[in-house]
Amino acid sequence: MNRTVLLAVILMAILAIVSCTNNTGTVRAAIPHEDGYKQAFIYGFPMIMNYGVMYEYAVDKNSGQYKAPFNQIFNDARVSTPKDTAVVTPNSDTPYSFLWMDLRTEPMVLCVPQVERRRYYSVQLVDMYTFNYGYIGSRTTGNGSGCYMVAGPDWNGEKPVGIEKEFRSETQFSLAGYRTQLFNPADMGNVIKIQAGYKVQPLSAFLHQPAPPAARQIDFPKIDKELAKSNPFGYLNFVLQFCPPVPEETALRARFADIGIAPGKPFAADQLSETQRADMLAGMKDGYAAVEQQRGNVGKNINGWRVGSAFGDRAFFHGDYLLRAAAALAGIYGNDAVEATYPMAMKDSSGTTLDGHSHNYTLTFPANQYPPVNAFWS
Repeated sequence: MNRTVLLAVILMAILAIVSCTNNTGTVRAAIPHEDGYKQAFIYGFPMIMNYGVMYEYAVDKNSGQYKAPFNQIFNDARVSTPKDTAVVTPNSDTPYSFLWMDLRTEPMVLCVPQVERRRYYSVQLVDMYTFNYGYIGSRTTGNGSGCYMVAGPDWNGEKPVGIEKEFRSETQFSLAGYRTQLFNPADMGNVIKIQAGYKVQPLSAFLHQPAPPAARQIDFPKIDKELAKSNPFGYLNFVLQFCPPVPEETALRARFADIGIAPGKPFAADQLSETQRADMLAGMKDGYAAVEQQRGNVGKNINGWRVGSAFGDRAFFHGDYLLRAAAALAGIYGNDAVEATYPMAMKDSSGTTLDGHSHNYTLTFPANQYPPVNAFWS
């Protein structure tokens, strides 16, 4: 599989759906609507991408991108290279640490060390919808040491003593992405010391109490090209079972259920009629085209650059699932605008599409007019 998550795979699925195998179940009797499949594709696109990263980082030890099991931090004491393809647009200014959290039984407690004032760091909290629901770090909580609690949707307890702040994930699995600023190559040893101070433990361990019963074992579906071709909505149904419905999505989820898209339900693509199958193909094709077009229209065109925000929490998107999908396509796990800005350009100053295979490029600023930032730019 091309390791650029599922972008190429999903595109192939749009162009070449084949018969579904190794799945059982039926879809509801209601006749599917092409627009329903289009909406479902747009809605599910970033969630399937997110699952692909989670699978490669925390489930499949043979993926080539594997980091650590759930609820364990992986510190990457290096900068990213072209071989790091699970995340679309990694940077080389902040060596990463990754933590995939399983929040089904109890919250997780994330503790951070004291970080010198001039060094930027952040811990970005992302749920399975790809919403950024919280931040720990220089901008939000400062560079002092402290412990923070991340709770899932099913936890009903109170924030205990010793916890600086509680963050609530709408989904039962969540990613914490750590970024620690690297000043120069010789600074890597200092980054490693800070990374060693990032700690995580279940709330029960933090409180020195017995752990709750373990959550059920999950048979995570393998991410591969053929499955994505034959049954992309099967992945979405799998992910939805860990995403309890919220009031804002009640009507949308009901419409999806009419075409067989529901939490934990097999999506039997091989049982669709020819008309239903044609609707699904057309809906997926139109959905991807809409996402791709929206990606090119994010923000405002300023001197040939698209400048604007495409990342945030549920309130930021306000039901704009097309923007959420376009943001994932442009660069999944992007920061809120207040945390980081990502100007994007597709063409050079002559209007020719950028092609790094054939050309080298120079980025030029007027004298003494570098981007105004609080940490770094690159």
